[in-house]
Amino acid sequence: MPTECSAERFDFGSVAGRAVEAAFDAGLVTSDAGALLLRATDRAIDLVDRFAACFRDHRRQELIEVSTLVGQRVFGIALGYEDLIDHDELRHDPMMAVLAGKLAGRRKGCATAGKATLNRLELSRPEPSRYHRIACNESAVETLLVDLFLEAHARPPGQIVLDLDATDDPLYGHQEGRFFHGYYDCYCYLPLYVFCGRHLLAAKLRRANIDASAGAVQEIARIVAQIRRRWARVRILPRADSGFAREELMAWCEQNRVDYLFGLARNRRLAAEIETELACAQAAAEQSGEPARRFKDFMWTTLGSWSRRRRVVAKAEWTQDEANPRFVVTSLTRTEAGARHLYEDIYCARSDMENRIKECQLDLYADRTSAATPAGEPVAAVVCCDGLCAALRATPNRPCRDCSCGCHLRHHPPQAAEDRGAGAQNNISIEISRAVRPHGRRSGRSQCEPRRSADRDPPAAPGSVPSRCRSAPGAAGIRSHQLPRSPARAARIRACTRRQSRRFGH
Repeated sequence: MPTECSAERFDFGSVAGRAVEAAFDAGLVTSDAGALLLRATDRAIDLVDRFAACFRDHRRQELIEVSTLVGQRVFGIALGYEDLIDHDELRHDPMMAVLAGKLAGRRKGCATAGKATLNRLELSRPEPSRYHRIACNESAVETLLVDLFLEAHARPPGQIVLDLDATDDPLYGHQEGRFFHGYYDCYCYLPLYVFCGRHLLAAKLRRANIDASAGAVQEIARIVAQIRRRWARVRILPRADSGFAREELMAWCEQNRVDYLFGLARNRRLAAEIETELACAQAAAEQSGEPARRFKDFMWTTLGSWSRRRRVVAKAEWTQDEANPRFVVTSLTRTEAGARHLYEDIYCARSDMENRIKECQLDLYADRTSAATPAGEPVAAVVCCDGLCAALRATPNRPCRDCSCGCHLRHHPPQAAEDRGAGAQNNISIEISRAVRPHGRRSGRSQCEPRRSADRDPPAAPGSVPSRCRSAPGAAGIRSHQLPRSPARAARIRACTRRQSRRFGH
């Protein structure tokens, strides 16, 4: 709403015979102008409408717009409004109306939905009930994420790598199914993620009293089958840490012509295999004063859990006056990948998936689990936003449907990986029929990785008006700027970084 001021103009004297006045007639200001880029991308890949098709509202069809509800929630989370209560104000914001594709609604001054209506969407069930009239087709949502990945490629690649990982979702209440996880040292859920590069292919919310690989076979089987229906000749390589080096998953890969590369937990038998290499690395490190590593390639099997002998590559490293051995197990042959190349160039590349998980948790609030039960968590909206995040970085070479200039939103992985959030784009303006109410708490930029100096945002113009300084209606326009990071936001980033740094090591 406009700021209530006792005076419309303030006189600050004169300079060189010219009056210096401050007025509140410059129009309304918003920090959410980057949402226009989200809207353009959505038009190119038709994500919101396709995701909305996964829902079925059993109320009166002439009075509901599921696509508007889905788009409002997706764009809201992408812009930093993770709480449903934010939409009691956002429903009056013309920017959200622009994203929804309409500037007027059935209620006066409200073009979009409020928190109660959006809550019904998030609490949807696979089958409608008396109190939950919106049903969600979960299999259709899973299929959509893989379809977005496939459509982002103009032609089939020769090989793809599927990164699997489990992470913690801390709980701060007494949610149903919560368990204490010793590794993460907190009560949490244990969601499973599957990525291919920057593309999210699966996200499953799970309890924490299970093995990290629980359900991985079913997810990989579903994803591989869908990919091979489109790309029959592509080579697929699942890659994960030692939590996924399980007989069931490796046996499935071997039976279905799928390669794999998993970390392998250290034990006494494995350590004994590399005693000679580790001694050589220690001697080299003490002589040079620098860390040294040696590699060994051998066939190995467990005492009882594995059904066959498999190739194991060991890294015998001596660093900081102590041993740092690591092991991986793979189906790739020695001619396809040597020991050093397999570990350093192929396996260690999975660390980039940690940044994708950070993006989901820090930018898209995938760790917001405030409902009383796992079924009540807004999983659908989180998965949708994760898919939107991946789609924004991998839009296929297709022109916008409504673009008259013939421009293309191109699939450009290096630049897409650098440009994290649409909310961080500056100097964007648009003319609409009425003034836009200022709103916005934080930018949608990711804090996962530093961007190049050339990609950083330009400094704010002198005298720019903060989004919280609301003015009287006047000249219509939208101006964006970057807000400072809040202390709570910074604390969330530091906590997530500490958890992720404990999880991963070479």
